[in-house]
Amino acid sequence: MRQITTDVAVIGAGPAGLSAAYQAARAGAKVTLIDENKRPGGQLYKQIHKFFGSKEHHAGVRGYLIGEELLCQVRDSGADVMLDSLVYGLLPDKSMGVVHEGRNYSVSAKKIIIASGAKENYMAFPGSTMPGVMGAGAAQTMVNVNRVLPGKRILMVGSGNVGLIVSYQLMQAGAEVVALVEGAPKIGGYGVHAGKIRRAGVPIYVGHTIKRVYGQEEVEGVEIAAVDEKWNLIEGTEKNFQVDTVCLAVGLNPMTELAWMVGCKFDFIPAFGGHVPLHDSNMETTVEGVYVAGDITGVEEASSAMEEGNMAGVCAAWALGYLSQEEAQEKKEQIQRRLNTLRSGVFGERRRASKEKQLEDMRIYREGGNVL
Repeated sequence: MRQITTDVAVIGAGPAGLSAAYQAARAGAKVTLIDENKRPGGQLYKQIHKFFGSKEHHAGVRGYLIGEELLCQVRDSGADVMLDSLVYGLLPDKSMGVVHEGRNYSVSAKKIIIASGAKENYMAFPGSTMPGVMGAGAAQTMVNVNRVLPGKRILMVGSGNVGLIVSYQLMQAGAEVVALVEGAPKIGGYGVHAGKIRRAGVPIYVGHTIKRVYGQEEVEGVEIAAVDEKWNLIEGTEKNFQVDTVCLAVGLNPMTELAWMVGCKFDFIPAFGGHVPLHDSNMETTVEGVYVAGDITGVEEASSAMEEGNMAGVCAAWALGYLSQEEAQEKKEQIQRRLNTLRSGVFGERRRASKEKQLEDMRIYREGGNVL
């Protein structure tokens, strides 16, 4: 087994991992960035829409261009990048097993930043395993990365930003989105995204869900029905659509396997996707020297992931002595200010409250309390 020794090992080259690697390497640390994909960037390379928000959060810039910018920064910083590399084990001594190009490696680091992201939720219903039923993220990858149309007539389930944005991008690629279905009584995503869907003539059925998908060997149609306040199907409200594809945009949950493996303690926060690692304001977990950033800490948006990555990278470099107390404090205050901005307003209130709970539970844990 080949040995690699580094100051900071960053697991995941999405927006959080790229930002963390850049900050730590820029401060002078030896950084190794590891990702299982052949191309870095994570979700950013699937996002062809323009970001919202402020200029400092790349407002008006398309997601894949932000990814290119972050990648250039990482390359210029001198960080080592290991792509097509799977981390299959992570031990409390901060060593990990990695498979890279068919060879086994043991990577030892003084500090580890886990930025593994999140995975799509699924939902079960009659016909849910039939070819043609897929996650909205998979459809987005097919269209925006692989240039393959997943189907011609598509029904989207879920009206969060993912469901709304991917629906519009599928239409841009030439598919017909026959309807969008949402189980909640109102749309979950931003009004600007929903407005584009409505102007394109796509009906949005709130308070509805899938009853069944049918077909011989692949999806041929879908039946939806209204639900009551307890999410029970209401008989007599069924509607049928002829479709060849059903996309599910029903939320994400953090990819926490490595954090469990290394011994991190967890919190359960439904708004963040379920079980998430406890961490402090420096993004350090209950395992000393192990940090987290991005959707593994709780599912938010790419802008928040980048800022959490910045925070983890700065704090890891500071802990290793590459930044002075004054330098680190100034950077941390700037990053925290930007995070506060991202978690403000109506849409950010729930995320802000959830993050405050996560930090408070970490404080309780360190004082000897039990939060699990």
